Amino acid sequence: MTSSGPLRVCVAGAGAIGCTVAARLQAGGQPVNVLARGDTLAALRQNGICLTDLEGEHQVAVSASASATDFGVQDIVFVCTKAQSLPSILPSLAPLIGEHTMVVPMVNGVPWWYFHAEGSRFSGQVVNAVDPDGALTRALPLAQVIGCVVFITAQSLAPGVVHSNNPHLIVFGEPSGQMTPRLERLRALVEAAGIEARGVDRIRDTLWTKILANLTSNPLSVVTGATLEQLYSLPDLKRIVVKMLHEGLAVAAAYGARVNFDPHTFIELAAGMGPVKTSMLQDYEKGLPLELAAIGDAVLELAQRMDMAMPVTQDVLALARFRGQAVAASR
Repeated sequence: MTSSGPLRVCVAGAGAIGCTVAARLQAGGQPVNVLARGDTLAALRQNGICLTDLEGEHQVAVSASASATDFGVQDIVFVCTKAQSLPSILPSLAPLIGEHTMVVPMVNGVPWWYFHAEGSRFSGQVVNAVDPDGALTRALPLAQVIGCVVFITAQSLAPGVVHSNNPHLIVFGEPSGQMTPRLERLRALVEAAGIEARGVDRIRDTLWTKILANLTSNPLSVVTGATLEQLYSLPDLKRIVVKMLHEGLAVAAAYGARVNFDPHTFIELAAGMGPVKTSMLQDYEKGLPLELAAIGDAVLELAQRMDMAMPVTQDVLALARFRGQAVAASR
């Protein structure tokens, strides 16, 4: 990627997060190419993206296509798909990726690159729950990946129509922990789009914060149908959340993560997100596959590597998986 001149930016995946990022970038003056398909592609071509957030309504036109070959090599590719879609999506992005392209996966859960340049005795190993045959690791050079943790709550009301009622924050970091010029250029681009953006030298610390947020909310929301506010404030549900949180914190600590919050503050902040449905609950209600492998199974795998048990988390994941399989079978 050159250090000057206009950037070529692509958002691969036009769900709630992808549309939010694309709309903010386009509204801020950065042209965006969007990879989409089906009804979403048709809606983007006809109407563009309509994002309603705390700053109002953003109606933007974007260049949209179902084929990466229509866009050519990009400087930055934001991958905004569900984790379970990565094995089919990443290889198709090859026409977008040149020698200096930054690939920024905006994906929930434990990422497939977790042990890349990580520095521990597990460095270079594969997280089997999210990359069982190593296909993701082979799909592109890991040196081109920039770690990313997305703190955006958004809901798709219709194809290309998204509502978000909380502040936007995205944290970026090199898996190696280096503070590089490309990391700063990425951060500045997103910051200029009106999204709070931070560059950090310990991206896995922030990653664990999001992993714990997803782990304690998404699977339980599928089991109960509860919103974030209900999960973290109703006594019966909160009691389960706290047990899962403590199990997850122990695993994070075993991997050397510095999680900068106490459990009480974590619960309060999560409850304050309001009556928001988790992304997994939204998928469940649509009969879509659930991100249980990245959000839950991968954490259990990391725990097992350290000979640690997560009994409450394991049970909640089992219940969520049953619910997901049952609704899929009924459709």
